[in-house]
Amino acid sequence: MGKWRSLVALGATVPVVAFGAACGSDNGGGEGSLNGTLTGAGASFPNPVFQEWAASYQQTQPGVRINYQSIGSGGGIEQFLRQTVDFGSSERFLTDEALQEASDGRGCEAIQFPVIFGSVAMVFNDPALDGLVLTPAVIADIYARDITNYNDQAIQELNPDMDLPDLDIIPVHRSDGSGTTFVFTHFLTTEDEDWASDFGEGTEVQWANGTIGGQGNEGVSGQVEQNNGAIGYVNQAYALELGLPQAAVVNSDGNEIYPTLEATTAASEEAEIPESFQFTIDGIGGEGYPITGTNWIFAYECGYDDNTAEMLKDYWTWVLTDQEADDLALELGYAPMGDGLKDRVLEQVERINSQN
Repeated sequence: MGKWRSLVALGATVPVVAFGAACGSDNGGGEGSLNGTLTGAGASFPNPVFQEWAASYQQTQPGVRINYQSIGSGGGIEQFLRQTVDFGSSERFLTDEALQEASDGRGCEAIQFPVIFGSVAMVFNDPALDGLVLTPAVIADIYARDITNYNDQAIQELNPDMDLPDLDIIPVHRSDGSGTTFVFTHFLTTEDEDWASDFGEGTEVQWANGTIGGQGNEGVSGQVEQNNGAIGYVNQAYALELGLPQAAVVNSDGNEIYPTLEATTAASEEAEIPESFQFTIDGIGGEGYPITGTNWIFAYECGYDDNTAEMLKDYWTWVLTDQEADDLALELGYAPMGDGLKDRVLEQVERINSQN
């Protein structure tokens, strides 16, 4: 597990990841029988596990090459709708309007399905702040620039046993169209009325003056590392790999939850997932971490040549059925889906190119 990590360490903001790939399951074209290139683009949120999945997949299908561009969810949706990639990836599902646009452009229905859950961690530059407790309202006030110092009374009241520094807070956000931003701002919108009215939710929002941007999860992580007093929101895989201090966020039951794998799993299990797979994970209580997101994959029912369609179905079937895929996800702090949901998703994978 070194390829994606070296990119993050070098501060790359838009990595283009090309992999030789292989299938380790018996659900696709057979061991070593597939050849060609798959192209995908989108969210940086799953990029760490996408790289590890492809590296593991390469063991039995060395003839397949997967080229995934970590350009952000907004870019992934755009490239998918433009039909410049074989699959798109996003932390925001396709809306009915986007699905109609895809259908009109391709001449058949688009397919979308979730593949992984993960936490959006609040990370700091200062190791002394690890475990700092924050509420949704305080996070909203930090990004609205109503709270500008770590020794603010609102933060002190939440952390009476911590010696908080007299240090200016530098909020870092995504500068690109981002599903991570959607997950983060959707959380704030559902939890804080002032944020909902002043900023709202989306893959892009109009940020307050005094905040700084970074391209991708990689860029936000880099800005946090480089700026004393910085706070940012990133996929927990980046926080874990870089050893970034993280906040405990108060959930809907008033519990202070650190973004562990167990807390992500607890949150994902509360999700109500309709047949359309258009859902968000809201109002998380219990032991669940409250800022939890989903990654979706987008494909089409038609328009692929037979070889490309076979590679797509084989690869995503491997992701959903091979134990190694789950193990890699768990190691990076992602929560794989349960067997029941996987069965539903596999039905969607089988729809790829079914109307050709």
